[in-house]
Amino acid sequence: MVSIRFAFKLQSICNKILTNRKKKAKRRFFLLQNSSHISLLLYFCIVIKAKRNHLNETDSKMTNKIHFTKMHGAGNDYIYVDTLLYNIPDPEAAAIAWSAPHTGIGSDGLVLICKPTTDAADYRMRIFNADGSEAMMCGNASRCIGKYLFENGLTNKTEINLETLSGIKVLNLHIADDGKTVKSVTVDMLEPRMSVPEQYTPVSDEPLKAAFRTFKGTFVSMGNPHYVVFVDDIKDIDIARFGSILEHDKSFPQRCNIEFAQVVGTNNIRTRVWERGSGITMACGTGACATAVAAYLTGRAERKSNILMDGGTLEIEWSEADGHVYMTGPAAFAFEGEINLPEANEE
Repeated sequence: MVSIRFAFKLQSICNKILTNRKKKAKRRFFLLQNSSHISLLLYFCIVIKAKRNHLNETDSKMTNKIHFTKMHGAGNDYIYVDTLLYNIPDPEAAAIAWSAPHTGIGSDGLVLICKPTTDAADYRMRIFNADGSEAMMCGNASRCIGKYLFENGLTNKTEINLETLSGIKVLNLHIADDGKTVKSVTVDMLEPRMSVPEQYTPVSDEPLKAAFRTFKGTFVSMGNPHYVVFVDDIKDIDIARFGSILEHDKSFPQRCNIEFAQVVGTNNIRTRVWERGSGITMACGTGACATAVAAYLTGRAERKSNILMDGGTLEIEWSEADGHVYMTGPAAFAFEGEINLPEANEE
């Protein structure tokens, strides 16, 4: 068996032979005179390189040091990890530790890019909120995954089928003139549902109570539950106080995402979000979709509207043709790095 060190040396020699353009003529003569030796040398190089790649991949899957990418969609920021390269044995613990703003990376949660469980999908997404709970869907994260896959050369498709806990979402990537950059992504968020007993079972017809106020809202499920409350002046609303109480109202068996919305112009809606398991976030894709649907249902907007969130604007269309909700918005890289897996809790 050829040693690894010797094989790497052979590979180095081979690379020098094949890339030294200044000695083309001499190389041709050398190859002609020593073709059998060069063939053997190339064979060793190829085999060892393949084994080296395999070892690197295996090592990366087993290592405690994980490469991550921080991305955001309209300010809704998550930590992204490719689980085809890195194994995250306890994603709940990782989400809690890494999302911490002072002792971790700081984020709204953790997103895992995974191998799909069905041939109908290209990739699979798992989302863990900052408190470690697993979410069914995140529109902003799905757009970021589309950008991540395309710009990292993991796919050349501009239409990607993404498996989520709330179904397969189709991502349509809008590519810049350079052919390399994803400008924005449109996501088919499928049909909204207004009656999902496991997510919303109102105790009565009365408005929900939060501290000293009551709120009458519209329930919309985009796979995950949302309760959209329209207000006269959103600046007067204590999002953290009221949102945290409403999230845990008895009407929501699985807790709920809470949107406070104000119509600020024709088909323009200012929205702020209290996300289940994460708190106040800069944006929420499914929340924007739920707000647009609720606005149409209550006669406040048409089927196409702009949802103005803390981190940016999302364009939402509730199609009359197929009943699906389509969300279009940006996705951006923030930074990347390496971090250790959180240590297991010792009992």
